[in-house]
Amino acid sequence: MPIAANKAVSIDYTLTNDAGEVIDSSAGGAPLVYLQGAGNIIPGLEKALEGKDVGEELTVAIEPEEAYGEYSAELVSTLSRSMFEGVDELEVGMQFHASAPDGQMQIVTIRDLDGDDVTVDGNHPLAGQRLNFQVKIVAIRDASQEEIAHGHVHGEGGHHH
Repeated sequence: MPIAANKAVSIDYTLTNDAGEVIDSSAGGAPLVYLQGAGNIIPGLEKALEGKDVGEELTVAIEPEEAYGEYSAELVSTLSRSMFEGVDELEVGMQFHASAPDGQMQIVTIRDLDGDDVTVDGNHPLAGQRLNFQVKIVAIRDASQEEIAHGHVHGEGGHHH
């Protein structure tokens, strides 16, 4: 049964950057399970897996535009420390929800602290990077009507959200 839209797909994977550093991996844990065609994984990987079957292994490099997008300097801004009411200690790497220019919620990460200036970055941490995947397809099944309606695979034992 090849991978196609509305299939629940289980994959083992290792994600590395161009320097060969492991960014993420399912090794030692459960496979990643996603719903093909629902945008659960980055577009480039979903396209690369289309039509593949159980047991197949592939190595694929995904360019930024098919992953988390190009890095945008426009998503970096400096705010006053007073904008972080109720947070006693700010640290580089902390993440917060903020309103994006289009009114949507986005996650921003503190990149720098300088006195009362807090530099935040709304880019995804992997924006602008080529992503290299080693993938093995472990299982493929038809998704349930409920999973298709919800746009994602449900966990063991049913509904988990």
